[in-house]
Amino acid sequence: MGGVSFPLISDFHPKGEIATSMGVYLADKGITDRATVLINAGGTVRYTQSVGPSGERDMEALVAECEKIDASWPSELPEFVAPQGLPAGAELYIKDRCLFSRWAMYARSNLHIESSLAVRNVSQDPQAREQLVRVGGKPQAPALVIGDQVMYESTDIAAHLAKTCSWL
Repeated sequence: MGGVSFPLISDFHPKGEIATSMGVYLADKGITDRATVLINAGGTVRYTQSVGPSGERDMEALVAECEKIDASWPSELPEFVAPQGLPAGAELYIKDRCLFSRWAMYARSNLHIESSLAVRNVSQDPQAREQLVRVGGKPQAPALVIGDQVMYESTDIAAHLAKTCSWL
């Protein structure tokens, strides 16, 4: 929306759980309808629209809806609380040509935490591989290293990043 950043809900696992609860999961196709749901500061759904899987949203109309919802809020908005984020020194170890490493990188990118989560490629950097073996006991990647804790499964990594780096 023209550089406006706002939290989005990921419906990755279990697949379609949130969309199903909102009636927009198309189980026969294994995809979610292209739907927009606007929720006010109190957590109440104030607007929904479906444009079909291949439809396009009218951004001007969505901005107008957001402004209408904002104007109708009866009091001061709750104070913004940032997600806790990752501790300094967290590192994501990846391998070239690894689908699971790619998924971990997508989570990093989708959460906009590129500047706070360093990436070390064990396929290209022998020192990174040695460090991963020292910390975790094996060269398996992807691996999220936070202090002395190591996570190896891409779904666990994505879930942890979403929990600590987003508003969900």
